[in-house]
Amino acid sequence: MRATLRWAHSDLRTHRGEALFLVLATAGIVASLLLATALFGYATNPWQRVFTQSHGAHVWLHTDTAADTGKLAELDGVDSVAGPYPTAATTVASRGSRAAVELRATAERPSVGRPPVVSGHWLDPATPSGVVLESRLARALLAEPGDTLTVPGTARELTVVGLADSAEPRYRPGEQPGLVWALPSAVPDPGGQVIGLRLTDPGDTSYVVQRAVTVLGAGAIGEVSTWQQARAEAQGDNRLLGQVLGLFGLGALVAAGLAVHGAIGTRIRGHLRDLSVLKAIGFTPGQVVRIFLLQHLAYALLGAVAAAALAEALGSRIPGRLGDAVGVWQGLPGHTVALFVIPVGAVLFIGATTGLAAWRAGRVPPVPVQRPAAALGGRLTGASTGRSFGPGPATAASVPGPQPTAAPPGGRLVGGLRRVLGLRPAATAPDRQPTETTSRALSPQPAAAPPGSRLANGLRRVLGLRPAAPRAGQLSDLARRALGARVPPALVLGWHKAFTRRPRSLGTVARLTLPLLLIVVAMSAWTTIDRFHSTPEQIGLPTALSVRADAGLTERQSRALLERDPEVAAAYPGVETAALVPGQTATIALRGLGTDQDPYPYTLAEGRPARGADEAVAGQGLLDLLDVRVGDWVRMTVGDQPQILHIVGRSIEPENAGRVISTSLDTLRANDPGLRPTLYELRLDPGADPREVADRLATAGRGHLDVHTVTNPADGLSPLRAVIAGLIAVLALIGLIELLTAIGGTVRESERDLLALKAIGLSPRQITAITVTATGCTALAAVLAATALGLPLAHWLIDAQGRSSGIGAGIAQGPSASLMLLLGAAAVLCAAALAAVPAARAARRRLADTLSAVA
Repeated sequence: MRATLRWAHSDLRTHRGEALFLVLATAGIVASLLLATALFGYATNPWQRVFTQSHGAHVWLHTDTAADTGKLAELDGVDSVAGPYPTAATTVASRGSRAAVELRATAERPSVGRPPVVSGHWLDPATPSGVVLESRLARALLAEPGDTLTVPGTARELTVVGLADSAEPRYRPGEQPGLVWALPSAVPDPGGQVIGLRLTDPGDTSYVVQRAVTVLGAGAIGEVSTWQQARAEAQGDNRLLGQVLGLFGLGALVAAGLAVHGAIGTRIRGHLRDLSVLKAIGFTPGQVVRIFLLQHLAYALLGAVAAAALAEALGSRIPGRLGDAVGVWQGLPGHTVALFVIPVGAVLFIGATTGLAAWRAGRVPPVPVQRPAAALGGRLTGASTGRSFGPGPATAASVPGPQPTAAPPGGRLVGGLRRVLGLRPAATAPDRQPTETTSRALSPQPAAAPPGSRLANGLRRVLGLRPAAPRAGQLSDLARRALGARVPPALVLGWHKAFTRRPRSLGTVARLTLPLLLIVVAMSAWTTIDRFHSTPEQIGLPTALSVRADAGLTERQSRALLERDPEVAAAYPGVETAALVPGQTATIALRGLGTDQDPYPYTLAEGRPARGADEAVAGQGLLDLLDVRVGDWVRMTVGDQPQILHIVGRSIEPENAGRVISTSLDTLRANDPGLRPTLYELRLDPGADPREVADRLATAGRGHLDVHTVTNPADGLSPLRAVIAGLIAVLALIGLIELLTAIGGTVRESERDLLALKAIGLSPRQITAITVTATGCTALAAVLAATALGLPLAHWLIDAQGRSSGIGAGIAQGPSASLMLLLGAAAVLCAAALAAVPAARAARRRLADTLSAVA
């Protein structure tokens, strides 16, 4: 054990940089996996916690005031009922912010759907105008307990007495009204009612909704919301962040394991003599395996423990959503288990990959078997120049001492190399003139064809196939042509060295390709997020503002007021309502935007725009919900009126999880002539500031306009940029480890070629260029492979995420050509720069050191 520790300590002193990189890479990988776990827990558990604490309802039905909701409590599968509660739709304002809300009248705190109060207190009859705001709505209004809300257009004022969480669909400006609980006296003129159903089996949600619609009648149902929809909205961007972190963390873990495997394999090839000495002095194969295994397990364990400790101590202090996620995750029941299992799993995976390479070290024999030295990364045989060079390379015993009557052993190799490289023959000393007999003995002989080569070549000619490629130890036709074209020998020999040993070269390229491939995918995710911000019209957001006008303005007055602003390019009138899907199990959003003369500019990923009567475009979420495709007809129910539309295109819909079907306002008016616009979507001039335009319109509307900026789904993904940047840094570190491993192996293998290269007249600078070129060619091959595989993979992953979220495929955006060229140039130049110093040091080694290395 003492000898084992001493050898491990000596190896650590020799490879400090490699050990440091392995520790840092492991720490980055484990930190990524821990943060991914925290985000997954944060995405799911807060909503689940609120739902459990509030004894939440699985289904909420919005009906008219005449509906007999008492029958719903008798339905099979209904455990208990919340309400019915009278409701009224209105708008409230606070500190310059306005929001559409639903006032829900409740005389006492409900038992089902009982919202947990997070600030202030519940409704008190002593404060008849008091209200409790849903916490997300309160943040949008910048309201706190004690603040006063105004109702635009009236003299009413409401006093905020508390804030509460809710497991119902959250407030979204311009899409989903916020929830406000009030006493019945504060809702004097309700326009509808809402009832909640808590089910015995949440899996029967669709069946219970269908039965409820049948009992009440489709005309009495205004909107249906379920617990699945609320949970999906609450998870939203946090789940996406967790998926990204988990995907890249696992990919980085695999890349790190392969890098460790390659590093150990390269070190074994470079330390065969040391391993043989260890075997000779009494080390067993198991002890040799344990040396490598325990050493790298220690590196991995150190990095994993450091990452776990930092995540536990400083994770909650990370600014933004990541810090909040870690803080919530630390309070969850499975936090301790995950904090232990993830680092242990990462260490065990790295240990498994390390064990495969260490097992090869245990098989090294005590007496090293002399390996055939392949000059210049491979033999230059007669197949290279048309003549044989005779025996193998010079040995340490034959090079120094000249013989008076015979050419030195290896002289024919040196002369052949000089002829291949286009150099002049070396001058022959007078006392070394060969005799006639020696000349005949040393004259070039034709190379013997391998057994069966004539038959194989004949079959290839008969079948019309190309001649067989040269063996790994021979210069290819391309290399010979390059030398004949006076291409610098260093470039040709460097390229030949990089790709001579195909299995080993392909393994190096594959290990370096994996982190580069993940970097390409990360860059694609970054550019896709930038696309949401820079060109929102390409991902389903052609308008920047959404305006709702009250009954005090007519359609003509509203449109004239909006188009009067100098930075409003177009105002599209529209209406949005909830519609029951076939089977009456859920509601979707039915939108009518634009007119036949001025159609709304939908962003289509499939099909064509809706131009004719009864034509519509739909989001991916709706197509999946109804199991339909572009070209199908769908039937839905709005109130008690059916609406049949022909889906002619698929639009990119970032709202309402893609469960949206859109047509023109004229198409909806054909079914309901009295329909008037309730909202206007505004397209602004390029460069216009939406907030400034919104302020001007709100002032010009004098309280009759409710103006909101259109929510961009990428706004919630801003933390993803920092995550991607950190992941790219971890992947670059893993790639650097593999690059250093490849450089070390190339430098060690070039030591056997050093004598021959110096003998044919190559300078140390040219010898250095051979190694630098070989490393650069390897990096270039990895960059090309990563680009060819990474771009399609990134598009597939991003589009798959778009389909699962309901937005739909077609949102992926790959990095620009200039950015990919910059990545490739950086990788190749970094590889060449890292290889220059060790290659130059090896090229200037003393003759005695070179002879010792070859021996």
